[in-house]
Amino acid sequence: MNVAEFLPASVTLDDAMVAMAGVAALFTVLAVWHGLLVRDPLGARIKGLAQRREQLLSVMKAPRRHPQRLRGVGFMHEVVKRLNLVRQNRARTLADRLARAGWRSGDAAVIYLFFKLSTPVLFGIAAAVLLYGVEMYNLPPLTRLGALLISIGVGLYAPDVFVKNSTDKRRHQLRKGLPDALDLMVICAEAGLSLDASLKRVSKEMARSQAEIAEEFGLTAVELGFLPDRSMALKNLTRRTDLPSIRAVINTLTQTERYGTPLAQSLRVLAAEFRTERLMRAEEKAARLPATLTVPMIFFILPPLFVVLLGPGVLRFIDSLTGTGLG
Repeated sequence: MNVAEFLPASVTLDDAMVAMAGVAALFTVLAVWHGLLVRDPLGARIKGLAQRREQLLSVMKAPRRHPQRLRGVGFMHEVVKRLNLVRQNRARTLADRLARAGWRSGDAAVIYLFFKLSTPVLFGIAAAVLLYGVEMYNLPPLTRLGALLISIGVGLYAPDVFVKNSTDKRRHQLRKGLPDALDLMVICAEAGLSLDASLKRVSKEMARSQAEIAEEFGLTAVELGFLPDRSMALKNLTRRTDLPSIRAVINTLTQTERYGTPLAQSLRVLAAEFRTERLMRAEEKAARLPATLTVPMIFFILPPLFVVLLGPGVLRFIDSLTGTGLG
């Protein structure tokens, strides 16, 4: 099989190797830069909390104003508005879905809908140019049409996959940092701090180690201070995270607010339970490790091992046969 047959007519094998080497070097530099990059999400988190505080203040100062119009993001907002993609019955569901991924700005829904609309078109145009315009690969007409449709489908589901991956990562970080946050809340409650002060203190202490849970607790503390109904702030935390563990914490806090039950003891029980659950998940991953490493071991470790162990014996056997034949 000749590799040059799969290349375009104007591209030689040397050009393809140089291009692949350049791409590999670029990805290597990006990987090293990404590994050495120091991330400091604290500034963005503080800015988001300040914006939420200003928004709540504006709502409290002008309760009879009409709802604010959706602020635009230039061309994206204009396209979404003209095509009437933001419908009232879907706006709240979409906002909750994006909030679980960490995007709570007023323009998040507009940006998502714009990419939801434009990504299939861009993928389809790119595939059409490569398959029909440049004719990079000499494929049958039916195969070209199938590749074009697959490209459009990939572009259609790409924004949803991206949002889902971001949501899963954020939920994992929230679930990971919740036991430590509850331990700090127990200490704050035993020290005599109120619920608002406890949430603010925990948010401040965990801003760098667990930025996601610190952001959610800080936002809840802000809403507890500004919303007229304190239970609504706790319900908003459940709606933004959609985690059973945080829902259990909110039920405990709601019971404490309503009936005056001891907060520290309830939080201590929840923290112990969640810490045990986290340990069980770690043990489950450790138990799955041998089965997970079986396939890489078969394909990447055993063949070189066989070459190292059996290679010298095979070479000696070939040399002995060659010497016998010559004799």
